[in-house]
Amino acid sequence: MIELLIGSGDDQTLLMAHKALLTKSPFFTQKLSSSDSKRIELGEDDLDAMSCFLEYLYTGEYFPHKLSSGNLEVDPSLPKVDESGAQLLKHAKVYTLAEKLEMPALKSLSHSKIHLINSTAPAELNYARYVYSHTTRDDHTIRKPVASFWGQRSHVLRHQTEGTFRQMCMDFPEFAFDVLSFVLDAEEKRAQRKGGGGPDEDVGKSARKRARGQ
Repeated sequence: MIELLIGSGDDQTLLMAHKALLTKSPFFTQKLSSSDSKRIELGEDDLDAMSCFLEYLYTGEYFPHKLSSGNLEVDPSLPKVDESGAQLLKHAKVYTLAEKLEMPALKSLSHSKIHLINSTAPAELNYARYVYSHTTRDDHTIRKPVASFWGQRSHVLRHQTEGTFRQMCMDFPEFAFDVLSFVLDAEEKRAQRKGGGGPDEDVGKSARKRARGQ
């Protein structure tokens, strides 16, 4: 058995796991092969996310499970609508941990659960803040849906976030740029469908025009 010491200071928690299961993760394979120690310190990792990871190692899932219907099983301890972003962040933290541990299947599972959460605008903004502060610029898997969500609804939802949407744009210019790019791309596609050929026709089909990834 391998000891996993999660957190730091008074918030440290000790978890245990079988070495044979931990080595399914290239991250832990490297850690265990470079040392004879039976304890690994993970001071920066989230306890709940690590617990979900261990549950996934042992069962192939983590709570709340995805049902055959495509929905998440009901957790009676949680509200039906995520108003704070806690439910979104639970799966987002599993996603970023899975990225660190090089577990693509867990990363995909956690990302799919994010889209099954019924949430409010403030919750979505808290989630967006986490995504843009804990993922890399080229992680389009998780960032593009966030930009799409706000690009489609920002004209309405920004009024529900009491100025925090503006602060988010100031704190994370990449978020503002991605949302604006989504809005401009959508406008361009609408113009093309109407036969207008897009905004660049008015400037001699500028060579700067570049399609974004779908």
